[in-house]
Amino acid sequence: FNNQAIVNLLWAMAKLVEYGQERTPALKEALAALLPHVKVMPQKANFKSQEITILLWAMAKLMEYGQERTPELKEALAALLPHVKVKARKANLKPQEITILLWAMAKLVEYAQEQAPELKEAVAALLPHVKAQKDQFISQSIANLLWAMAKLVEHGQEQTPEFEEAVVALLPRVKAQKDQFIPQHIANMLWAVGKLGEFVDLNLVKSTLDSLVHAISEIPQLSQQETLMSLWGVMACSARLYLDSNAKKDDLLENLIDDLFTHLENKSSESTEHQHTIAMAASWLGRVCPVAPNYESIISNSQSIFRHQLQSRIPSLKIEEEKSLNALPPVDLFLPDRNIVIEVMGPYHYVGGDFQT
Repeated sequence: FNNQAIVNLLWAMAKLVEYGQERTPALKEALAALLPHVKVMPQKANFKSQEITILLWAMAKLMEYGQERTPELKEALAALLPHVKVKARKANLKPQEITILLWAMAKLVEYAQEQAPELKEAVAALLPHVKAQKDQFISQSIANLLWAMAKLVEHGQEQTPEFEEAVVALLPRVKAQKDQFIPQHIANMLWAVGKLGEFVDLNLVKSTLDSLVHAISEIPQLSQQETLMSLWGVMACSARLYLDSNAKKDDLLENLIDDLFTHLENKSSESTEHQHTIAMAASWLGRVCPVAPNYESIISNSQSIFRHQLQSRIPSLKIEEEKSLNALPPVDLFLPDRNIVIEVMGPYHYVGGDFQT
């Protein structure tokens, strides 16, 4: 097979899986046979940026639908990622290629649960292209790029100037194209703006949110997943705005949270994400929570030490650990007789790895 044949075959396999083809033993064997060829493709003549783009998209899509991180897949990715950096610095990448590459990076991070050094370098090389070509992205690309960047943040993306500049370059494009987004795009972007958090200036959050709320209010019906993502995103943004001393209560946002919550509260779901979001919305609106969500208990070492010290100093003190109040995520320590909650500061309370922010 030449390069183009390998690219076409992997693209076809990813598409088949995307549209319902089962990952049969035969398909797995065919994939395993192709991946070693991907590893040597960069050494062949005329290795194109389009080929890298399609290959990474196909691998990310296959992982999304259950492909294991086999040694062959890891080796193929390790061979491809450095060439993203090379092509990004030498070639004039097309807007669609930039979008697909960053989407693929975000998917790979999501399913690998880590950002390898090669992947970080590839992302860093792509970011200047987002800023430089901001006016050339279509509505779907803007939504996909913001989703990808938020997903990278969720998995540890550092707050570099290049990353912030790319986000700031994209967000005004939301307002410019607000009438062109489909419901899925709007939901993805509401979630993304909420997830990007401190990466985005509060005024930019407000102007972007205004555009998205206007767009979503004109949609008669959202899917359950779109409603869920929109509700979480609007609450996350509202919480930031609420904490700003100069911000006034936004009735439009409150009404939207109410509408989205009402749409979801009678829909049964075993999804942990669904239950957690419903519980937060009920608390925000002062409603009775219609679900009993399960939360994972994480007891840090510092929490255990503090509890032991507190109990040894005051033996009669009643202490409950990892207590869920009003169906919300559990607090570290709860003193029921005194109606006091104690949160022991640990890494999850901080925005940055410096344990200061």
